[in-house]
Amino acid sequence: MRTLLRVQELDLKIEACQAREIEIPKQKGKFDIQRKRLAAELEEREKACKDLLLEQRDCEKEIEQKNAQIAKYQTQLLSLKKNEEYQAMLHEIDLIKKQIAIKEERIIAIMMETDASKARLDEDRKRISAELKDIDRQCAAIDAELAAAIQERKSLDEQRTPLAAQVGADLLTRYKRIRASKKTGSALVPLNGEVCSGCNMRVTPQIVNEVLAGHKVHSCAHCGRLLYDRSNFTDDAVDLPVG
Repeated sequence: MRTLLRVQELDLKIEACQAREIEIPKQKGKFDIQRKRLAAELEEREKACKDLLLEQRDCEKEIEQKNAQIAKYQTQLLSLKKNEEYQAMLHEIDLIKKQIAIKEERIIAIMMETDASKARLDEDRKRISAELKDIDRQCAAIDAELAAAIQERKSLDEQRTPLAAQVGADLLTRYKRIRASKKTGSALVPLNGEVCSGCNMRVTPQIVNEVLAGHKVHSCAHCGRLLYDRSNFTDDAVDLPVG
């Protein structure tokens, strides 16, 4: 029984390690969200710069088309004989020139906006790069913590194997069955007076006396856990027979 208690101590530590192995990777979930947010932010900044360049190219293309139109109209002027037609054509050319001027002003504004946008983009890239490096550092620490938990569990497993071999087959089977049914926590629990410390239910006086005497191993009638008395496990205590 004493050996089984040591096995249980290792099992509970192994259980804690296994819980950590499940929970530790979850810590990286928030970093995945941060990575996506930073990537989206950078993509948005880059798109803003590209949109300005595209708008500038569109403006330049429109100016080129309008200049070609002016050149065409100026050629047509040479063939016009009526003054009214000539003046109308000049008016049309003047309107196109004003449209060109508006586009040229917009190009100047776009160039200024582009310079500012590129400057912001450079700053954002540096900031985002620093944030990603910090995320990588924290994720590496999480990976190291997970590796440590796995290594600790493996070490505990190695300690458990020879100990479990020293426990009687019947007692170990009962212990494993209880552990399997409870999923987590202790399968062996001490008496607390006349109460099972596993479920806090009262135990019959006869079972209490037999557990205190150390003659048999009893299960709690309510929760099924194996009962023991702490005072029995002194240096001169003996392993209990299965009852």
